[in-house]
Amino acid sequence: MIVRRALLAGLASACAIPRRLTAGAVPLEVIASYVAAITTLRAPFVQVNGDGSVATGTLLIQRPARARLDYDDAGSPLIIASGGQVAIFDGASKEPPTVYPTSRTPLALLLDRRADLATSPLVVGVREEGGATLVVLRDPETPEMGTVELAFAEGPVRLLGWSVTGEAGERVDVMLDPPETGIEIPPSTFSIDAEMRARGLVKID
Repeated sequence: MIVRRALLAGLASACAIPRRLTAGAVPLEVIASYVAAITTLRAPFVQVNGDGSVATGTLLIQRPARARLDYDDAGSPLIIASGGQVAIFDGASKEPPTVYPTSRTPLALLLDRRADLATSPLVVGVREEGGATLVVLRDPETPEMGTVELAFAEGPVRLLGWSVTGEAGERVDVMLDPPETGIEIPPSTFSIDAEMRARGLVKID
């Protein structure tokens, strides 16, 4: 609960500011090293949507390029990132998933092994608020991604969560419990094709 309060306090509206660290913020180079060192990650999450509704689930990451957001509610979407694509399965229907390039989603900022937060032109600000260091990212070439704020704790550095503010001002906050890293995750966890077969969306040979 303390982590959630700190993150909610820190996830304020983003604004472009010079890349000068404010007092108390974790140095960007330290955060970049932490992100680059992540191979696998698992963490329960709480998601607060713009309408005030709340969802819970589990985040799985296997860098590079793979992630899965499993919501606890069986009727909620399932999100799988793999092979340069993000597939969103509708938990309430038997329709095929909606698919986007990973590069057009906020997940790309965490999954791309080539990305270096310390030098990325997408970083438009770093600040400390509510006990969290916020790294603000925005890509002018893909405005549909909106503004993303990654929140980090210090001592030791860890990912607290993120917020996404869309072009129309809609906002989603995701708060993570302390993540486990370096864990074993079966590759099939991130298989979009395997999930489609499990849901009967494609013919099983």
